[in-house]
Order: sequence, then structure tokens, then C-alpha cells
Amino acid sequence: MRRIRWSPAAANDLESIRDYLYEHHPALMQSTIRSLYNAARSLRTSSHRGRLGKKVGTRELVMAPMPYIMVYGVEAQTVHIFRVIHSSQDWPKTSH
Repeated sequence: MRRIRWSPAAANDLESIRDYLYEHHPALMQSTIRSLYNAARSLRTSSHRGRLGKKVGTRELVMAPMPYIMVYGVEAQTVHIFRVIHSSQDWPKTSH
């Protein structure tokens, strides 16, 4: 089973999502953040379930029906979560 490592950018993305939802859709905040964490945790055992990423060396887990995409990379023992982006963002111009 692989470890999950969140990049500082991905942690900031989660914080931004949480803050936005708290302000605009407080009823959705807790369940959305929980779903994002659970999706990341599921990559420990199913790391290749996301599609090939737009950036070399990445994979993308589409979080439908939520408007988020989890961008990650897989190594032998670790899944690196690079970003959690809104599907309207211009990825891969967003750095990781």
C-alpha cells in the first residue's frame, strides 16, 4: 500500500476550496472536503484509476459530479498529490 503525500500547493488548494465553500456553500463544505480526502486515500491501493494527465508523469482523478480534478503522480511507495484544481482552471498552466 502506498503512502499519500500532499504538496504544499495541493494543501493550499484544499484550504482555498474549504474557505470558498464555507463562505458560499457552507452546507457542502464538510462533505466535499471529506470526499476529496477519501478520493486521495483511495489512491493508496488504486493509484492508476485516474486518467493519464496532461502533464508528463501525472495522472488526473476527475471528481465528478464535483467540479474538481486531483492531479497526482505515482511512485513505487508513494502517491504525490500535486494539485486539486477546479475543472474550469487552465491546467497544465497551473504549476505543481
